[in-house]
Amino acid sequence: MGYLKFDKNTLINLEQSLPKELLRTNQSGAYLSTTLIGCHTRKYHGLLVTPVPEIDDDNHVLLSSLDETIIQHGAEFNLAIHKFGGEHYSPKGHKYIRELHTEIVPRVIYRVGGVVLAKQRVLHYNENRILIKYTLLDAHSKTTLRLRPLLAFRNVNSLTQENDTINKEYQEVKNGIGSCLYNGYPTLFMQTNKKGNFHSLPDWYKGIEYSKEQERGYPYKEDLYTPGYLEVEIKKGESVYFSAGTTPINPTSLKITYEKEIEKRTARSSLYNCLKNAAHQFIYHKNSKQDYIIAGYPWFKVRARDLFISLPGCTLSIDEKHHFESIMNTALAAIHKFTHNEPLDTNIKEIDQPDVLLWAIWAIQQYCKESDVQKLCSTYKKAVLEIVDFIKNNNHPNLKIQENGLLTTDGTKKASSWMNSSIGGKPVTPRTGFLVEFNALWYNAICFAGQIETEGGQHQQAEELTQLGNLIQESFRTKFKNSAGYLFDYVDNGYVDWSVRPNMIIPLALDYSPLDKRERKSVLDYVTKELLTPKGIRSLSPKSQGYSPTYFGPQADRDYAYHQGTAWPWLMGFYIEAYLKIFGLSGLSFAENRLVSFEDEMSNNCIATISEMYDGNPPFTGRGAISFAMNVAEILRMLKLIKSYNTLIPTE
Repeated sequence: MGYLKFDKNTLINLEQSLPKELLRTNQSGAYLSTTLIGCHTRKYHGLLVTPVPEIDDDNHVLLSSLDETIIQHGAEFNLAIHKFGGEHYSPKGHKYIRELHTEIVPRVIYRVGGVVLAKQRVLHYNENRILIKYTLLDAHSKTTLRLRPLLAFRNVNSLTQENDTINKEYQEVKNGIGSCLYNGYPTLFMQTNKKGNFHSLPDWYKGIEYSKEQERGYPYKEDLYTPGYLEVEIKKGESVYFSAGTTPINPTSLKITYEKEIEKRTARSSLYNCLKNAAHQFIYHKNSKQDYIIAGYPWFKVRARDLFISLPGCTLSIDEKHHFESIMNTALAAIHKFTHNEPLDTNIKEIDQPDVLLWAIWAIQQYCKESDVQKLCSTYKKAVLEIVDFIKNNNHPNLKIQENGLLTTDGTKKASSWMNSSIGGKPVTPRTGFLVEFNALWYNAICFAGQIETEGGQHQQAEELTQLGNLIQESFRTKFKNSAGYLFDYVDNGYVDWSVRPNMIIPLALDYSPLDKRERKSVLDYVTKELLTPKGIRSLSPKSQGYSPTYFGPQADRDYAYHQGTAWPWLMGFYIEAYLKIFGLSGLSFAENRLVSFEDEMSNNCIATISEMYDGNPPFTGRGAISFAMNVAEILRMLKLIKSYNTLIPTE
């Protein structure tokens, strides 16, 4: 039994198979996503979804589906499945599936009478191209494979309906056709390695439904266009390769191109390998000089805060320091533009959010642990000190240093922290004034900058930073500690927020914490008692007013629940780091046990990755984006941290 293998009983049961999704991406921004059985449940699903920068900065569904039909003795067996009105599924190709492996690339085995067919799909590493390999494992007579593409050519946030503006013309290319439905789009070239016949039969598949969109209260019905179908004969033991890409390809190269792509893959044979693959899926090479981390799939773009929180886990924790450096260099160039009032890098969203600069320093600090001081000083010292000065001089539009050394931000009109949901333009969680994690990160940044100055021989500057750090530490303890033993989430003009929220775990995990060990232990106990779940740390305690643990239903309901009780896996990384700093080796077994539920998660929701959030109550269902960079990153960082503690255990 493979690590990620699904049997017939799971696959033919729609209640079990439809909630399980697949995601494959490449580093040019394209992705493939669908359910285990190939029945799309989201408007974001598609076999080839790519950026089209000539139109906008969103992704676009080009090839939605590819319906395969096996033909023997004139009998046709369609292997596809689509949902239509009235809970009607047609065709019902999932009933022919016998097993599915997803360790390296998704490999589906179909059995139709005496025919056994294997299908494997892979995205080209740096081209907008999907490659599909069909292998006829068994057959007792002449067999024909029919491939019918269903095209969308639309933004991922919209849906296509039958229309007269579509371009039904197609061009013949070697072993296939090229089709472009609307002006501004690239031509999609669909080819096979083996010469077959294309039958022009333009038509619309009307009323295909996406259940996830219906569940979310969005439009959910779509019409998809098909130009016709390709037919090729396939013999027992033979493989036929199909390509759909935005450039034509030499059909004779399809086999070797596919094999080269397979060689680049790491098998998803463990929790670590699954998350390593997931981390790679977030890395986006805009061009040879710009690298980014996408916040999540299928709808997120590059967001500054997510990028810096995700960066150490998605690179350093899998021993890919070069990726850290290339992405950080791109991000620091964007920060330089922001801090110098220059036109911003439009690829990185929300770089003006007040805590982004603090998270950038935290990310660099993690890099420092992997590198010698000289390399850090030569690479990032200037950036750290410039950010600190920028904040100290009150140059940030929404981050102000007060006489007590602490920072304030205005979050009344627009959310200023990661808890950023809003309804009617107003923050659901209006955290404003002194925010607990902002000021913990600020204290950590000042101490880290002092360390850099000390190691660089700048003793006067280091002493000034030490004095500021002492002021911040004293003010932090005065401002955020409360008589119950945990930390206020935010304090604003005399108002203190007594809600038990997870942001107080961050001060406990930082290398420079403003709290002593006894105080950190008290806060940790509160988090453990009221916020810890198997899938992450709750965004609000069940004992606090407004607790709403289920992220489900119409948009307004989901926006309200977003940070009002849902559990977030990325916070588990900080929780485990804090736990091990307090308990040391004696806490190792507890920390390792936190990984069990994430091991289970590899075969739930989106296979081999971590969802954006989970319900705060059992059964802790995964919600939101199907793959979220901060979550993957912090679980990877937790794995590496636990491994480092294991090396400290004495051996006999």
